[in-house]
Amino acid sequence: MRKPELAAAIAEHADLTKDQANRVLNAVLEEITGALNRKDSVTLVGFGTFVQRHRGARTGKNPQTGEPVKIKASNTVAFKPGKSLKDAVN
Repeated sequence: MRKPELAAAIAEHADLTKDQANRVLNAVLEEITGALNRKDSVTLVGFGTFVQRHRGARTGKNPQTGEPVKIKASNTVAFKPGKSLKDAVN
């Protein structure tokens, strides 16, 4: 499912126009992004938790040549699914 399909499903379930549902979806995604940018975690009870994680610098290898390559430290986003989501998938 892509973003336009998700917005259409939200519009149908919440009795909104597609434009209104798209604005709601964009607002939710912007708030999640902003919170993660501030290093806050975002917990949606029953769905899961988004959290920013730090990856330290490390040494990898170029798969073509086998040469060692230095990989810089970076931040990434992790998602831990909640119990309801796990149960729904299994």
